[in-house]
Amino acid sequence: MNDTALWLDDVNIGDRFRTDTYDLTADAIIDFASEWDPQPFHLGEDTAQGTFFKGLAASGWQTAAITMRLLVTTGLPLATGIIGASMDLAWPTPTLPGDQLHVELEVTDVRRSKSDSTRGFITATYDTLNQHGDIRQHAAGRLLAFAKPCSNGAPIRQL
Repeated sequence: MNDTALWLDDVNIGDRFRTDTYDLTADAIIDFASEWDPQPFHLGEDTAQGTFFKGLAASGWQTAAITMRLLVTTGLPLATGIIGASMDLAWPTPTLPGDQLHVELEVTDVRRSKSDSTRGFITATYDTLNQHGDIRQHAAGRLLAFAKPCSNGAPIRQL
């Protein structure tokens, strides 16, 4: 995990972050699908052959979960956590067994709340890519972030 905790005022438009990688196995795909998305193309190579994917493919929701884990553990080190306010999400290509996934994020906007100066929103676009640079997930999200508190623990309020 990144030891540098960032507050709203530490983040700037154009900041970029890249996570470590996550190695996805066929067993992990099947385990996730068995619990959360039991469709034939996620449950096994044999059941996936006659489907649109013509082979085993991870659930988009598994890709989203892996993306979140990578962002939290080695990506965007927001001091109070990554709190999503809204999101636009796409899976342009299927995530496959053997993919080594990482996330690349760019901050596209930072705004302090007009109604509460102790917080604001960070807008970011981020791609989850495999080892070949194929985009497995593209997302744009608004994240709630907080201003750094004073030494007494109270939030800093700007006038």
